[in-house]
Amino acid sequence: PPSSSKRSSGSCASSVADAIVRAATEADLDGITRVYDQYIVDSAVSFDVEPWSRERRLAWWEEHQGHDRLVVLVAEADGDVVGAAYSSWYRPKVAYEHSLETSVVLDGAWTGRGLGLRLYGALLDELAAAGAHRAYAVVTLPNDASVALHHRLGFRDVGVEDECGWKLGRWWSTLTLEKRFDDSAPDRP
Repeated sequence: PPSSSKRSSGSCASSVADAIVRAATEADLDGITRVYDQYIVDSAVSFDVEPWSRERRLAWWEEHQGHDRLVVLVAEADGDVVGAAYSSWYRPKVAYEHSLETSVVLDGAWTGRGLGLRLYGALLDELAAAGAHRAYAVVTLPNDASVALHHRLGFRDVGVEDECGWKLGRWWSTLTLEKRFDDSAPDRP
């Protein structure tokens, strides 16, 4: 298995075309956490305020097992996890089970190069194949690059929550975006 606990040096020896997008394994959890935690301490991209512990990430992973619409993908380059895209339940009530919240995070050295589009596109393809009805994404504003990525992948803006989160000494607003997959009735209740 890949060594997913390496720290990025900030340089990319591989090209985006060389990066591998694949299903995550438990061996990738440290790499996923490393990439995600970049967005916690000095950024409002995530409203988490404390880096994730190994125990918290393992519990998150276990919640994603055994559900065809809870997908975790990683992007790997040079044996290192450099990105992750995943779906989570949109809301905990059963009637929402066909709607998912989606997220994508990349190592800072890999942003703006097209890998997020590849990785997130692969996640959305898997969700469509698994019978998802809707995908929702929540983007902290301002974040023109993330909004543009979501629009390019077929999401549309559905609402702004004004100043809904306090982090880094200020209020932040979020934009909710929606992607429609299929308007037919689900194949199971």
